[in-house]
Amino acid sequence: MAKIRASCPSCGDVELTTEDVVVRVCADDNSGTYTFMCPVCHTSVIKPAEQHIVDLLAASGVKVVVWTLPAELNEVMTGDPFTHDDLMDFHNLLHDDESMHEAMTRLLKGV
Repeated sequence: MAKIRASCPSCGDVELTTEDVVVRVCADDNSGTYTFMCPVCHTSVIKPAEQHIVDLLAASGVKVVVWTLPAELNEVMTGDPFTHDDLMDFHNLLHDDESMHEAMTRLLKGV
């Protein structure tokens, strides 16, 4: 099993095995990261990985996970931006059972 040297922001250089590291590659823009849990401080560490790093880690036997960006990023935004006041109104609504029931009823009726 290959040994991998990586850097933890808190502990500095640490030694890992291929089983300790996961490479993640975005299928949409081909960006890559690798992640591991520091064996010293147990912090989850995520680092950017250029293509040659992804290739090197994959060739060493590190698991590669391919993911895609959420579809919501491609949605066209309409309406006014959500404001702090909107958030406070929603918070208050969640704590008022009668208003919440009315709002849910209107939502389900399509009003």
